[in-house]
Amino acid sequence: MKKKGLILEVIILFALGTLAIGVFTYFTQQVLTDASVKGQAEKTASNMADETIEAIHEYPAYKWLIEYWKNNYEQMDIEYDVDYTTGAETKEKVTALSKRHPELLLKYATTEEIEALPAEDQKLYAEVTYSWLITRVDQIKSSNDIAFLFCVLTDDTYQKQFFLLSGADPGDKRGVKYNQIYTLGVVSDVSKSQEEGMRWAHKENRHLVDAGDYVDYYVFVEKIGDENLMMGMTYDLSELNTIIARRTWHGTILAMILELLLAWVCLGMIYRVVLQPLRTVQENIRLYMNRKDSDEVCRNLAEIKSFNEIGQLSRDVSAMTVEIEEHMERNRKITAEQERIKAELSLANNIQASMLPTTFPAFPNQKDFDLYASMEPAKDVGGDFYNFFLIDDDHLCVLIADVSGKGIPAAMFMMSSQIMLRNIAAEGKSPAAILETANEMICANNKEDIFVTVWIGILEISTGKLKAANAGHEYPAVQKKDGLFELLKDQHGMVVGVMEGLKFREYELQLEPGDRIFVYTDGVPEANNAENGMFGTDRMLLALNKDAASPAEVLENVKNAVEEFTAGVEQFDDMTMLCLEYDRG
Repeated sequence: MKKKGLILEVIILFALGTLAIGVFTYFTQQVLTDASVKGQAEKTASNMADETIEAIHEYPAYKWLIEYWKNNYEQMDIEYDVDYTTGAETKEKVTALSKRHPELLLKYATTEEIEALPAEDQKLYAEVTYSWLITRVDQIKSSNDIAFLFCVLTDDTYQKQFFLLSGADPGDKRGVKYNQIYTLGVVSDVSKSQEEGMRWAHKENRHLVDAGDYVDYYVFVEKIGDENLMMGMTYDLSELNTIIARRTWHGTILAMILELLLAWVCLGMIYRVVLQPLRTVQENIRLYMNRKDSDEVCRNLAEIKSFNEIGQLSRDVSAMTVEIEEHMERNRKITAEQERIKAELSLANNIQASMLPTTFPAFPNQKDFDLYASMEPAKDVGGDFYNFFLIDDDHLCVLIADVSGKGIPAAMFMMSSQIMLRNIAAEGKSPAAILETANEMICANNKEDIFVTVWIGILEISTGKLKAANAGHEYPAVQKKDGLFELLKDQHGMVVGVMEGLKFREYELQLEPGDRIFVYTDGVPEANNAENGMFGTDRMLLALNKDAASPAEVLENVKNAVEEFTAGVEQFDDMTMLCLEYDRG
């Protein structure tokens, strides 16, 4: 069933491809032929337009004649089918004019010469020249297989057209009804397509309009008074289009038959050379999926002797099954090792978390201050830490630190640094002295060249005096009661652990009841969003200055602002925050 399904899919693809090629060929040939026909029609129409315009311009007084025909057509006696045999009206009119004005060359008379004639002779002249010109226009139309050939006058709105000339084939009946040749003076409405064609012709001098089985060609001749002299021609392409379509269709059918025969031969070759060996490869892939027996698969695929891509595929599948078994064995070992590491990291995380004070309120019986802190590691374990503890009944030590690096080494350094700083602070030393002592102890045995930034402060609870020192850490933010948080750009010392003998400066803040201080690690302002932009201290201050009833709410506002900014981007660095509010009244 699989083999039949596969060959059927290939047959369908070939059939669809052949059909698509046939349709594309048909429409391509039709479009190209249609363009060629219309191009030839446009070229012929342009030549006929030039010939008609030249016929009009043969009369030096053609502008006078056009104005006269337009204004006096109802009084004119026109012989549309000119016959120069004896007794023809036009012949008699020419004879009469020649006798009365022998000096006048009728065809080449100028406007001044015509206007000097009596009104009756002007009328005869207009009738004679119109008959001559309409005869010439009829000849141009008949000799060039044009369906319609006409000259009209229209204003710039192109809503109505006044017919001057309309070419006819021999025997055509002239009148004003449909399918009759229009006579001089007929006024008709202009269709939307005709109006558009005339407008474009006026703008571009000439314009071809495709109207299905017809092609309309418009020429702007010139301005006659306030009206536009326009020429139009129509070619009937219906019969030619039918012949083109029939021949294009027959050619396409023949091409598709040849393509199907070629496809049948190709399908046989594809089935023998490609599909059969491919089916063998497929069956052995399924065999390996079910039994995981690479030896049997390799024996079966060795029977494919092709040296093409299918043969290479069979050899690759054989090698792949062997490699998969080896890879699976390695994965089993790696998985077991990863599970062990994961368990150890989980234990390290628990140990690290247990070293940070996480119970709040931290001092439930203490009403002189309130504080809250949090630490979110970027990895399973982090390098940031915070701590707070009472040195004695009147002194609270608060510290926050950021160890360089990440992962297990940073976590181990973090735990040892935290213990060290707490033990030194418990001796009652000042913030600067605590940092100096810790620096000496760390530098004495720092083979990994890890360092730590630290901000440490000791609050005298009874007075609100806060002594602090900064070892390369972020600037704290301080809020006076009823005021806004602002960065306190304190004096930085060097980071702890880079070199021995460092001295650290210490400064003092006077906290009043309701004042707050916020300290943090660089994971807060350096949090990145999807566009690689940083959260920054400006956004941090905006979050800090939202309404918050307690230090816990202050941290929650900052956390929410960071999460909204990063919008799901993976956390890059540990993010640690601590807020202290002095409440002594």
